[in-house]
Amino acid sequence: MKILVINCGSSSLKYQVLDMKTEFLLAKGIVERIGMEGSAITHQKVGVLDKFKITVSMTNHKDAIKHVLKAITDENHGVLESMDELVAVGHRVVHAGEKYASSVLITQDVIDALEECIELAPLHNPPNLLGIEACQALMPETPMVAVFDTAFHQTMPPESYIYALPYEYYQKYRVRRYGFHGTSHKYVAQRAAEILNKDLADLKIITCHLGNGASVSAIKGGVCIDTSMGFTPLEGLVMGTRSGDIDTAIVSFIMEKEGLSASEVNDILNKKSGVLGISGVSSDFRDLGDAAEEGNERAILALKVFAHKVRFYIGAYIAEMNGVDAIIFTAGVGENDIEIRDFVCNDLDNLGIKLDLIKNKVKGKEMILSKEDSKVKVILIPTNEELMIARDTYEIIKEL
Repeated sequence: MKILVINCGSSSLKYQVLDMKTEFLLAKGIVERIGMEGSAITHQKVGVLDKFKITVSMTNHKDAIKHVLKAITDENHGVLESMDELVAVGHRVVHAGEKYASSVLITQDVIDALEECIELAPLHNPPNLLGIEACQALMPETPMVAVFDTAFHQTMPPESYIYALPYEYYQKYRVRRYGFHGTSHKYVAQRAAEILNKDLADLKIITCHLGNGASVSAIKGGVCIDTSMGFTPLEGLVMGTRSGDIDTAIVSFIMEKEGLSASEVNDILNKKSGVLGISGVSSDFRDLGDAAEEGNERAILALKVFAHKVRFYIGAYIAEMNGVDAIIFTAGVGENDIEIRDFVCNDLDNLGIKLDLIKNKVKGKEMILSKEDSKVKVILIPTNEELMIARDTYEIIKEL
């Protein structure tokens, strides 16, 4: 029962091959900087210490998928003799509106729904679809399952997901907050309860999924009651290329001043803003960190603006839940950027949050980062969206 999980992000792609009889991980890898200079694939077979890395030009996600399939069937580094060994492929999919609130077997109707929702997730639905189409072309008889980012957030109460717009827009077009990164928020919340040896139902948790795309969620009693992303992944935190929250009047102001169309402004907000727009350097936080160390003032500003917005949502969710037991950092930036975690948690003692600066000097390792006397636990938990996707995929295909 070997399953391939494909998790396409806006500029990266993570993958895993798992044997779902035991949930044993056979191989994993990541493709980074897709469509950027220095794109590379790093592949690791479980049990082998050395990672197999190739730096190769990948202009889009279809190129990335091809290199993933080569890696997992490679004679020396792969874990499959042929693609026929796979019983299914699980795909992370960002948005399907209110069409699907749970994982589904991919059919043409599902693909049509995803295409209709491209305007809601312009950075992610296209690469999600490319991943699905590439896998279907190579494995036309292999079942494919879509696991949606929005599913975990369907527990939000109406006061969290309804916008203060004429109600008819929700009735006619389902304009509402959906939330994203659901599989990641769900996984790290469950794992936090295990680490703390407490029942998830008794905990108030704030999960910070910080990467090129980023979101924060308030999880009370094991269910999501609020999240920073909204109708599309544009709302909420400042991100790699997305603006996050802004005064919406800015849109019409820029359109008039610059003579731009609505689609052109939408492109600016989704692809040319965020830390890239502020810094003028890059959407990659590693590049920003390097530039900041060299004294680049705009890079420093971009990092501070990003951290400020994360702190803003943490404070809001503490108020909304009337307290918090744990704050979780996960995803590429949350797991690996020591300075960002320091920026976010600095000087929050009055809220019971005390980051241990020595413990915080760690990257990508599951660990409690807060001081012993901190009332609120700060925990680094590497996300495992792939395992959550594989579990949903297995549950669906075993019934076929």
